[in-house]
Amino acid sequence: MHLSLIKRAEYDGVHSGQISLPGGKKEAADASLLHTALRECNEELGTAVVPDSTRISLPSIYIPPSNFIVSPYVVSVPYTPKFTPDPREVALHLQLPLSQLIDFDIEQRRLQYGSAAGMSVPCFVFEGHVIWGATAMILFEFKTFLASRI
Repeated sequence: MHLSLIKRAEYDGVHSGQISLPGGKKEAADASLLHTALRECNEELGTAVVPDSTRISLPSIYIPPSNFIVSPYVVSVPYTPKFTPDPREVALHLQLPLSQLIDFDIEQRRLQYGSAAGMSVPCFVFEGHVIWGATAMILFEFKTFLASRI
């Protein structure tokens, strides 16, 4: 099993070029935050994941730089989705094996790019990509969840 991560496309914003989970703002047509998460995943990764898939809700976290409360969901489907990332939003699609997530250790790295360049942050590193901030916190919560089930 794999977890999808994306490298955000470059844009004029605080999360430009960062490794993250698919996601975005709730829209009026979204029936719930789960529907928002699925819609955003489908838009960004070009998938067709449906709301009746197996899902886990992780604790919400506040993200000061963007002033958002993030409500993460993990959705499992019994097949390998076809991915067609939207190039306007996604520069790179990464598939993180869950077995590798479980083995991740938190590291301390100095960021080299973006709005936080030069700052030393706790993070995970996957295929040379530094995963920090909200994404690292969410992955740590999911790693803890998985470890409690083994």
